[in-house]
Amino acid sequence: MDFIANDFLTPTLCVLLIIVAGFTSFVTAGFGAGGGLFLLVVMAAIMPMSAVIPVHGLVQLGSNANRAILTYRYLDRKMLLYFSLGAVIGAFSASFVVTQLPLTLMKLLLGVFVIYLLWATTPTIKETSTLGRIIAGIVTTFLSMFVGASGPLVGSYMYMNNYDKLRFTATFSTCMTFQHCLKALVFGAIGFAFWDWLPLIIAMVLSGTIGTWLGIKLLKRLPAERFKFIFKIVLTLMSVQLIWQAGMSILQDL
Repeated sequence: MDFIANDFLTPTLCVLLIIVAGFTSFVTAGFGAGGGLFLLVVMAAIMPMSAVIPVHGLVQLGSNANRAILTYRYLDRKMLLYFSLGAVIGAFSASFVVTQLPLTLMKLLLGVFVIYLLWATTPTIKETSTLGRIIAGIVTTFLSMFVGASGPLVGSYMYMNNYDKLRFTATFSTCMTFQHCLKALVFGAIGFAFWDWLPLIIAMVLSGTIGTWLGIKLLKRLPAERFKFIFKIVLTLMSVQLIWQAGMSILQDL
């Protein structure tokens, strides 16, 4: 896989990504979901596809780690233990495949996957036993290496455990933090130069922290349902554009 350093991006695009990171954290904090998917699709539209999944993973790592630290007292440690065991297996398995997948195909899969998450019924692993927790870790971590957006899948599984709000936030955020750490390790091991992207990642994480604070303070005053619907339509159109770009590239290569 040919990794490209962030000198591909102009200062204007870097500023745009930093602003979008703050906005999407604002949305997630206020409405509970959607921000990570939106950020992923925006990044895929303007960044080299070879950098999208690993950079998005580190930005989301910062966002989830912040929430995990604030709520660690409510963590379900058994869930974290068994989910993490599965996550290690999933990450190890994906490391043998991720370098073989063409970047254009990754963009196509990303667009289709996001539309599926937006409009289809999110699949759930209903088994809450030890084995079910391990399987959830394997499946979601494996998928996250290719499409990045595993949060809705992990979240749907966490809901099956009937957690209260604080326990859900703590457990979900901690499991996602561990999953994103594994993603960073895998992409670092196969040659991705995180150091070249570090200034942008740090700026996006800081912007996301501000966005999270503002979201909690302000977004509760807005008409949530209308905003969610518009947000969903915009995200769908952006995903369709990704699919179109990937499709055209594939046809040109035939």
